[in-house]
Amino acid sequence: MAMTRREFVAAGAAVGAALGGGVVLPVGLAWERDRSGSVIAVVARFPDVVITDQGSLVEGEPVWFSYPSEGQANMLVKMGWPVDHGAGPDRDVVAFSTHCTHMGCPIQEFSPATGTLGPCPCHFTTFDLGKDGMPAFGQATQHLPRVLLRLDGDGVVAVGLRRPIYGHSDPLHGVAVRVLEST
Repeated sequence: MAMTRREFVAAGAAVGAALGGGVVLPVGLAWERDRSGSVIAVVARFPDVVITDQGSLVEGEPVWFSYPSEGQANMLVKMGWPVDHGAGPDRDVVAFSTHCTHMGCPIQEFSPATGTLGPCPCHFTTFDLGKDGMPAFGQATQHLPRVLLRLDGDGVVAVGLRRPIYGHSDPLHGVAVRVLEST
C-alpha cells in the first residue's frame, strides 16, 4: 500500500525528531553534569613581559616584540587618538599580533596616517588597529589577536592575548595552565 503525502511528512518528522533527540539528549546530559553549583574555567597563565616604557613611545612609530612565546611577532604602537581598548592616559596605545588571520602570513607594514596594519604580503588584507584589529580590506574575516596591556609605572606590560594566534592551538607551547573553580 502506498504512503500518502501526509503520512510521508509525519514519518519524516518522526524520524527527524528521533535523530535530533539522539544528538540533543547527550548534550543535555553533559550540561546537567556541569550544574553542580561551581563554575569551572581553564585560564592560561600568560607571562608578564615588559615591552617598553611609555616615555620612549613615539606617536605612529611601531615597537616590534615577541609574545607570548619567542618568535610570535607583535606590534605595539601609540596611535595618537583614542581607540577601542587603548591603554594609557590618552587610550591610544595598542598592541596586536602581526600574523594575518587569513593564512598566518607575517605583516610588517604599518600606516600611521590611517592606523592600519598591512597589507598582508600574501593576500593584501589590511587591519584597522583603531577598531580592535578588525579586517578593513582583503581575505581575512577575523580580527587580529590583541595583546592585553597593563601600565606598570612607566612600563607597558603585555599580560595576555584576546583571540588565538593563527596556527597556534597552544600559543604558550606548554607554559603553565591553571584551573579555577568558584561557587
